[in-house]
Amino acid sequence: MSQQQSSSANTNRVTRRRFVAGTGAALALTAVSAEVARGYSANQKVTIGIIGCGGRGVWIGDLFQQHGGYQIVGAADYFQQRVDNLGNKFQIKEANRFTGLSGYKRLLDMKPDAVVIESPPYFHPDQTWDAVDAGCHAFVAKPIAVDVPGCLRFLEAGKRATEKKRCVLVDFQTRADGLYQECVRRVHAGDIGPIVSAEAVYYTGGTWGVEFDPSDPEKRLLRWGRDRILSGDIITEQNIHALDVATWFLDRDPIKAYGMCNRRGRQDPAAAPDVLCNDAFACVFLFPDDVLLSFASKQYGTGIEDIGCWVFGPKGTAETHYWGAVLIRGEKSFKGGKLAHLYTDGAVANIAAFHKAIVEGEHSNRTVAPSVRSNLTTILGRTAAYRRAEVSWDEMLKAGEKLEFPLKGLKS
Repeated sequence: MSQQQSSSANTNRVTRRRFVAGTGAALALTAVSAEVARGYSANQKVTIGIIGCGGRGVWIGDLFQQHGGYQIVGAADYFQQRVDNLGNKFQIKEANRFTGLSGYKRLLDMKPDAVVIESPPYFHPDQTWDAVDAGCHAFVAKPIAVDVPGCLRFLEAGKRATEKKRCVLVDFQTRADGLYQECVRRVHAGDIGPIVSAEAVYYTGGTWGVEFDPSDPEKRLLRWGRDRILSGDIITEQNIHALDVATWFLDRDPIKAYGMCNRRGRQDPAAAPDVLCNDAFACVFLFPDDVLLSFASKQYGTGIEDIGCWVFGPKGTAETHYWGAVLIRGEKSFKGGKLAHLYTDGAVANIAAFHKAIVEGEHSNRTVAPSVRSNLTTILGRTAAYRRAEVSWDEMLKAGEKLEFPLKGLKS
């Protein structure tokens, strides 16, 4: 998840409020024959530029470097200090370090093979679109957008990428994990019977600290995870992990949602209520065939952390936990297993899959459409919660509400 966090090297349990220091064993460079390499030799590294050089950008840059099949050649971030921090770490030439809002465009002018987009989610649709137009492959952090127009633009960018024979991969760790994949496959095969209802939760403590100045655009950029415009609020920026798993199981667009949210758990500035993220959401979604999904999240306090999903059918229950067990209980049980390092392991798997797709010329970009669906699901829940009213999927799409961040005064 895209957050500003500190590392914790001596932990066996990876939480989304602490970056992992280090990673698992590095993956070897994928070997492919000259016939399928589509312009890449078996020992040729894929050149990449990193857009977004904060904590997550540096962290994932390490994983790309450890893979062995990539060479980091450029970086872009609004802030000079951040781009220099990452640039010094990965020995990027000073001439290939770019700042300002349009710095990423100058990075694209370098024509790297691919870009890794770890900027605030507000910028993801345009940066992905521009990367594809520049002929680059794109590895994109979730969420892929903060509003309906952004989601639709990202979807179109994915289609354009396929047409231009470019790869776009959205970095959801759960979808890269074998236990999650097998659990979902079994549910789709009918092992729990027809799905009747489901539940998803995202419970965590406080995130992004307490410093936040809603009157200064640059300080909002620094603390974008506290900013509902730049991040999409917690239901889109963080909680999407739980709702992505739920929509993966249900495999349909929701029909409508009702929700509520509040901001009572943290001490935030009293001003700018339309800028600050909320602390808690509670929503109910209705899916086709009268399937109900209940959802709850919190981002304050202590005592419980879980990204969980339960899917209920007459013959059993599927259960997943980002930091724990993935299994099915019932007539056709699935013992599954326990996950300890999905935050890192899922990213490592996605980095390997991205490399393989590039060198083998596989451009179907299958992560795009489901990522857009789960992103729109979070926006449906957010819209209903803000209004404290029932909102339909069709109403949300027709309204096409666009979030606007005040870029005036920021350096280009």
